[in-house]
Amino acid sequence: MRMLRRYGALLLAVLVLVLIAVAAQQLYVAHQAQRDDEAANQYLAIGQTIDSEGETITDVQRITDAKQLTDFADDAPAGYASLARLRAAGLYADAGQLATAEALWNQLGTDDDVDPPLRGLANLLWAQHALGSAPDAEVASRLAPLTADANPFHGLARETQALLYLHEGKTDQAKGLFSQIAADPGAPEGVRNRADGLLAKLNG
Repeated sequence: MRMLRRYGALLLAVLVLVLIAVAAQQLYVAHQAQRDDEAANQYLAIGQTIDSEGETITDVQRITDAKQLTDFADDAPAGYASLARLRAAGLYADAGQLATAEALWNQLGTDDDVDPPLRGLANLLWAQHALGSAPDAEVASRLAPLTADANPFHGLARETQALLYLHEGKTDQAKGLFSQIAADPGAPEGVRNRADGLLAKLNG
């Protein structure tokens, strides 16, 4: 009883702090959930507007749409920000603004906070477009982890690696990799068909 009188006020203060911390955590979670929902709706709305432009979209409109996506990404939660920048990069590339597209792919591909699948896709797209302009060693380094069997992009990554071999004059290595791709059931059909066609050309 004496201990309760002595430490009662302190225990009450600790209890109040715990309750405040719990309430703050719950408010934070609710706020984040609301923010995520708002971002999802905003991202979908931007995407639907872009999709509605269809084949009539102009390069000027592509650049305008890309800027809208990057503006959205500046304040969006991390996941939606990455998706928006990835789509913006594609629009910039389609509009002929390759330097801007490559900068976005490079940003996403080198950011450890980006989800691994999106980071991998950004690195693949960067490598595909930077082949022949960026240093070969850098392109190979970005591709290396993507060529593993377990990676969902391994077929496309190996195709790009084989093209890199050709760029480096390593024809035999390119042939070997094209043969591997053509026989890989895990590679997309289009990639396997392209590998077959390139292999036939290389074999003359």
